[in-house]
Amino acid sequence: MTVAPSIPKMNETLEVTVLIKCSAWTEAVPGAEDVCRRSATAAFRAGRETAELPPGPYEASVVLADDGFIRPLNRQYRGRDEPTNVLSFANLEGSNGKEGDTAGPRPGQTPRVLGDVIVAYETMRAEADKDGGDIGDHLCHLVVHGMLHLLGYDHGTDAEAERMERMEVRVLSALGAAGHIADGMGR
Repeated sequence: MTVAPSIPKMNETLEVTVLIKCSAWTEAVPGAEDVCRRSATAAFRAGRETAELPPGPYEASVVLADDGFIRPLNRQYRGRDEPTNVLSFANLEGSNGKEGDTAGPRPGQTPRVLGDVIVAYETMRAEADKDGGDIGDHLCHLVVHGMLHLLGYDHGTDAEAERMERMEVRVLSALGAAGHIADGMGR
């Protein structure tokens, strides 16, 4: 008996492109590209329902950079002249992750671009070392956090932060990185 492969629903597909701009990533986190893809996909699948996304497919990018790459972006877009661990640049409009054009599938099923997540190596490494946690798990957490921002999650208020943190815990637990969050999420 032949079993046909399951075909994912259109809004379940996500193509993740990983760009490595800092070679320290490949030395510190073997399989960093796979960690990013699995983390981004898990966050997308968990968060897509509440984001009420229009039909897909979707794409996103994760950039593994360094402090020198992320600092000017943090200064330009957040007004903070310092490096940060992760930045997200969402392509979807509105706080709920809905895009302006939600009228069904796009011609030829061109993917809808969710946006970009950028992670800075030195800042992330310092956080992982300070917490005594696994650097791969910390990368996983930051990619999940960034992807949830792309889906419209935020932590500007206590209620928003609690909602986002609950989703992060859910996703990280499913990925086996729950040990990373045992001492609190932080913001």
